Amino acid sequence: MEKLKDFAQVVTEAQRGELVFPTSVNAALSLQLTLADPDCRDADVISKLLAEPVLAARAVALANSAVFRSNGAALATSVRAAVMRLGYRNLYTLAAAMVVRQFGARIRDPQLRMQAEQLWKYTAHVAALAYVIGQRITRTEPDTALFAGIVHEVGGFYLLGRADAIPGLLDDPEEWMGAAQEIIAREIMKKLQVPEPVALAVVSLRGAAVGIPPEGLRDTLLVARHLCPVPSPLPQEQDLMLGRTAALAGYLEQHPHVASLLDAAAEQAKSMSAALIV
Repeated sequence: MEKLKDFAQVVTEAQRGELVFPTSVNAALSLQLTLADPDCRDADVISKLLAEPVLAARAVALANSAVFRSNGAALATSVRAAVMRLGYRNLYTLAAAMVVRQFGARIRDPQLRMQAEQLWKYTAHVAALAYVIGQRITRTEPDTALFAGIVHEVGGFYLLGRADAIPGLLDDPEEWMGAAQEIIAREIMKKLQVPEPVALAVVSLRGAAVGIPPEGLRDTLLVARHLCPVPSPLPQEQDLMLGRTAALAGYLEQHPHVASLLDAAAEQAKSMSAALIV
C-alpha cells in the first residue's frame, strides 16, 4: 500500500510539472536552448560545447561514426569540424542524450545504477538503429528517428532515479507499467520541449504492433527495438513482443532484400551507438 501511495505521489508530481531534474543537466539544457534560437550562430554553439568537455567529446565521436563519416570524409578532429558535419538537429539530439543519460548518473543504489547503465546502452543502440532504419527502410526522416530513439525511454530513466530516493518504488511492475508510466513520460517530454509528433510516437509504442510493411516513426522505433542486440533491463510486454517478432519475421521471409538492408543497418548502428554512449 505504501509503495502504491509513493508511486501515486510521483505521478501527481509529474502532472503538476514538479519534476526532479539532476543539476548536471544544466549544460545540456543550455545547449538545447541555444540551438533552438533562430538567431543561433556557429560560434555560440561551439562555445557551449567547449564549456562542457563530455558534450564536446561526444560531438566529435558522433561526427566520426560510420553513419556521419561517409564517402571517405576526413576525420573530424575539432569541435568546429563536428558542428559543421552534424548540423544543429543532430547536436540537439546529442544534448538530449546528455539530459536523458544524467537522470541515472547520480543513482547510488548499485542495482538501480546497473539497470540505468543497461538502459542507456539499450537506448543508444535503439536510437542508432532507428536512424539507419529510417534512412534505409521506413523512409522516415533519420534525424527525427535518432532523436525519438534517444528520448523513447526517458520515463524509465526518470523512474529509476526516483526509485533511488524511494526504495522499493519499482518492485512490482504491474503497479507502474502502463498508463501511469505514459503520464510521466509525456510530462518529461513536455518539460524537455520534445516536438509533439515525436512524443505521440513514443507514447503510442505500448501495445502497438509493427505495420507490414513498416513505415512512419512509430514503426521505425518498433523495428529498432526488435533488432536491438542489447536487452532492456525494464519489463517488456512479452506477448506483444512475440507478435511483433512473428509478423516481422514473416515480412522478411518474403522480402530478403529488406532483411539484408536491416543487417547492414545493424552493423552501421554499432559505430553510431558507441559514439552516443556517454
